[in-house]
Amino acid sequence: MQDYESGNERGLVYGYVLNGRGGARRIQRNELDILDLQPEETLWLHWDRGVPEAQQWLRQSSGLNEFACDLLLEEATRPRIVPLSSESLLLFLRGVNLNPNAVPEDMVSLRVYVEAQRVFSIRLRPLKAAAEIQEDLEAGVGAENARALILQLATYMTSRVDTLVVELAEQLDEIEERVEADETDLPEHNLILGLRRRVASLKRYLAPQREIYSDLLRQKPAWLVAEGDAEYWSELHNSLTRNLEELELMRERVSFLQEVEQRSVAERTNRTMYLLAIITGFFLPMSFVTGLLGMNVGGIPGSDFSLGFVVACAGILLIALFQWWLFRRLRWL
Repeated sequence: MQDYESGNERGLVYGYVLNGRGGARRIQRNELDILDLQPEETLWLHWDRGVPEAQQWLRQSSGLNEFACDLLLEEATRPRIVPLSSESLLLFLRGVNLNPNAVPEDMVSLRVYVEAQRVFSIRLRPLKAAAEIQEDLEAGVGAENARALILQLATYMTSRVDTLVVELAEQLDEIEERVEADETDLPEHNLILGLRRRVASLKRYLAPQREIYSDLLRQKPAWLVAEGDAEYWSELHNSLTRNLEELELMRERVSFLQEVEQRSVAERTNRTMYLLAIITGFFLPMSFVTGLLGMNVGGIPGSDFSLGFVVACAGILLIALFQWWLFRRLRWL
């Protein structure tokens, strides 16, 4: 299976020391204990939460307290920001799942510990945004410090959301165009339910993630959100707001398609019941006459008459013609 992140060394997917100029040097797991950061340098470690050695390092060698470690390693998370002190915080973000055979809206969780010179990001499944940051650092055009690293990470994750929302909107546009051209050309019921489920799944994580960007803009920690970065965080907030508005509109559009589907089913049911009522009403009098004449008792009119059968058939035909005329006059046919 293709993995966006490689080089997993006892839980360390990769580690870099940012040089403050857009470049970085890669470090190995055994270099962490002897690492001496310079004032302009920043350490970024990207860990795999599923590897026991990564959890062990985080609890024993990272310098984080038990509370922070428990949050970073918990099974279920939602997007949020957790201040730890005036100089550090935890970020819980969600990104689009671009792994092979994965459902994109089954969003990947990324937990991040941030302080002025250290960034620890922890994932369970590969995340394309983190791989792109690695590529930028290798090319010498990456983040210069922890502040820029977090901003780039949020930007890459948000851009993937934009792409997914556009794809869902285009799929919905195609369905609506077919329905407008022919209301009988309705999509499969499971397809409509699938669209609604995907929209709801995205909204579940995007709404709290938007609040993270809003909180960062309001609080503006000097070491994380500088004045020059505020407009970028504001644009990320606006982007998620736009996506959430589009998802809300898509939910309404899916509801409209479900109403069209329900109306179509109700119309077919009504037509079937109407036809059944007409057939029943048409044949009920004739069934009564034939049942009456078919009784094996004495005294049936016309039993001794040679043309009795012909007269009975003619009577039934007259009843049928009268019913047809009556139904036409009442506009039932």
